[in-house]
Amino acid sequence: MKAGERREKLRKILTQSAVPVSGSALAKMLSVSRQIIVTDIAILRAEGFEIISTSQGYMTPEPRQCKRIFKVHHTREECETELNLFVDCGAVVKDVFVSHRAYGLLRGELDIRSRLDVQAFLESIRSGKSTLLSSTTEGYHYHTLLAPSESVLDTIENRLWEMGFLAKTLDYEPEELKENIQERRLPPENTESGAD
Repeated sequence: MKAGERREKLRKILTQSAVPVSGSALAKMLSVSRQIIVTDIAILRAEGFEIISTSQGYMTPEPRQCKRIFKVHHTREECETELNLFVDCGAVVKDVFVSHRAYGLLRGELDIRSRLDVQAFLESIRSGKSTLLSSTTEGYHYHTLLAPSESVLDTIENRLWEMGFLAKTLDYEPEELKENIQERRLPPENTESGAD
């Protein structure tokens, strides 16, 4: 593993950890000496990545945020139900995007954090000549969600599954999406015939 790749992995470990990680634990995870970890930490700090040293180890001051992409399908009328589910569970709806056969990925930033944000978003759709991005793909779309824990995202996954909103990825969709999309428990009746 090259030094740059190792430091990126080190950065990811620290960002994703909710507790401090000791230098010896990092050295073991990355198969290097403790001294190399100390040097890598110094380089990351010099690059502007904030790392705090505690008696228990290294950590970042940023709150831990878990991210997951869900591919979903529902009607226009069910949009409010879907968005309220996300925020009620404690997630932030970072964006919405579609994978269009002709146009590729089309994305809209949302940053929806509360029911008030949901209402403001829906009102902007209702009051203008705009329509939901998912209307270009017959209701199939993706959301990137940010949450304080994986358990919040698991709860959302379970609720989406119960509501029949989870959708299966198709062969032509970009590989990076397939790797990040949660689709472990799709309801059997929610299969596509290539609607995107």
